[in-house]
Amino acid sequence: MAEMLFALDQANYRDCQNLFRGAREQEYYRGDYWVDAANDVDVRAERRAAGPHAIIRVRAAARQFFRRTRQHIREDGTDLCVLWFVKRGQLNLSGQNGNHVARPGDFLITRSMSPFLIECELDAQGIHEVLNVTVPTHLLRSHIVRDVAASLLMPMRRELIIAEKILAEVFADDGVIAEDLARTLVEAALSAVGHAVRQSGAAAPLRQTMAKRRLEEVLRFIEVRLSDPAMSTAMVSRGCGISPRYLSFLLRTNGTSFSELAWQKRLERAKEWLARSAPEDISISEIAYGVGFKSAAHFSRMFKRIFKVNPREFRARAAQANR
Repeated sequence: MAEMLFALDQANYRDCQNLFRGAREQEYYRGDYWVDAANDVDVRAERRAAGPHAIIRVRAAARQFFRRTRQHIREDGTDLCVLWFVKRGQLNLSGQNGNHVARPGDFLITRSMSPFLIECELDAQGIHEVLNVTVPTHLLRSHIVRDVAASLLMPMRRELIIAEKILAEVFADDGVIAEDLARTLVEAALSAVGHAVRQSGAAAPLRQTMAKRRLEEVLRFIEVRLSDPAMSTAMVSRGCGISPRYLSFLLRTNGTSFSELAWQKRLERAKEWLARSAPEDISISEIAYGVGFKSAAHFSRMFKRIFKVNPREFRARAAQANR
């Protein structure tokens, strides 16, 4: 029978880092977990154990982020794979195999011994939903012959559809299925997953060059930290496990510098925010602080320099165009 793993709302979401693994920290592995509080927070994760495996359904009305770094791996050597069946919304994955997007109808495997960042996006109705299965990697190897070094993304095949149905039935069980039978059913689902992977030949994804992977890690880190006015080259290089000099080199290969990239992305984010908000909902100064500016006046000057119109005029024009 499923039990609550964690539930987050507007009152407790700031403590999500201490809640997402459950009361006894029995699920997942060490990492950074945070929730976007732009809208009302409503995140619920329910868990159904089956032997060494756990089936977890996460349904959310807020964007979520999870990061596993090399530092986390050094501190917590748990080798665990998570099987993701995407139901609603999408997963944006940045890892050693590059950037991937998993949408409804896609299947994804991530492994805890490889750094990654996952962003859980909402669908058009503002909902994100996935069915997770946590599997110790040494047990998954009995079903998938070739090792999953970092991640694996593939569309749903018939075998995966069958596996998902089995797992969903075990998760939804109200106590009728005995524990030994539940474990047998989960093992059958994992066998179906292994068959699908073997048939697709997807167990050996193409690898990117180290520099390209590093650059994508840097760009993702900067994007996530835009709202932090204290973001700096030291913070980014430390968070990505590289030196400030190598960070500058990577950004030069992308035709920009750290400051240019940070201000550009902050202004683009602010422009989008202004275009879809009204003055009575949020002020221009709040938007400025929300994208990482320390001063509303500085924000207005830079906005006008780049877009040739001040934020107030831009918002008024956008509102007029949307009528």
